[in-house]
Amino acid sequence: MRFFFFRRGPGPHALALAMVGVKMGERFLALGSGTPGMIAAFAGKVGLTGRAAAIVAPEDAATALRDRAAREGVLVDVEVQPRPPFGAVGASFDVAVIDSTDGYLASLAPEVRVGVLRDLRRLLRPGGRAIVVERTPHGGLGKLVGGAGERQRLGSEGTVEALSAEGFRPVRVIAERDGYLFVEGLRTT
Repeated sequence: MRFFFFRRGPGPHALALAMVGVKMGERFLALGSGTPGMIAAFAGKVGLTGRAAAIVAPEDAATALRDRAAREGVLVDVEVQPRPPFGAVGASFDVAVIDSTDGYLASLAPEVRVGVLRDLRRLLRPGGRAIVVERTPHGGLGKLVGGAGERQRLGSEGTVEALSAEGFRPVRVIAERDGYLFVEGLRTT
């Protein structure tokens, strides 16, 4: 017989799950490969009635995501591409998350970033949501300890501007908390 004195916490991706709000049955798309565990957590929320897909660039990131999804027991269609490939398929996803926790968006050349965001908008259905997740810079003691390895980032203003320029309306910062920045844009038409 086992006795549990401590409850399990909400998990490392609870904040991202709450901010994005992926629901059972939705069609979810992830771009970027900064956090395979976060993408697997989103895939677990759509369940068997939904669809989870991810587009990652390097093959080793795809392998890490496939391994994590298998460990978590979730299904994720993984494409290895530098940008959304899905060709003529349009308006097929309800929610898209750009995992830029490793600086994915900021590392792209401006013309490539524009192409990625245009493709992403095309892949979302009208009313679909795009959420960019970035890490925020360390402050206080964290800046002294971890400041040398700061990731590239667009920041709230740069991310809002990039999504707005590609036709997402409205675009807003939904949270900046616990070292993460969440920016949401809607495809209205």
